[in-house]
Amino acid sequence: MAAERSEIHDFMETWIKAVNAGDIARLLTMVTDDVVLVGPGGAPFGREVFEATFTGAHKELVINCASEVDDVVIAGDVAYSVCHDSLSVTPRAGGAATRLAGHRVTVYRKGADGRWRLARDAHTLQPVT
Repeated sequence: MAAERSEIHDFMETWIKAVNAGDIARLLTMVTDDVVLVGPGGAPFGREVFEATFTGAHKELVINCASEVDDVVIAGDVAYSVCHDSLSVTPRAGGAATRLAGHRVTVYRKGADGRWRLARDAHTLQPVT
């Protein structure tokens, strides 16, 4: 179990690095084909909307995300994590950064290849005042 917890922690670290680097190609290898993501006030969306939204955001913004793991639970080929995230987004054209913070719950599934992938994700990121 400790090895699998370490795999999830490594996954999360790799995910955050890819987010900060704007590496959508890497991120797409880390999600399931049927991935579902949800943010505050928005409708759930899948892989195609994730790719388009993420790519568009990185063209306009410098994104710096950090995540602190609160909990990881593994049950067979399914796991979930609860994290506290903080994010700053700065317009590439110049201007002040916006800070956001909140919690995230992520569900992972282990594939037939033995790799964990993000299957479901919901966050409560809101502007920090």
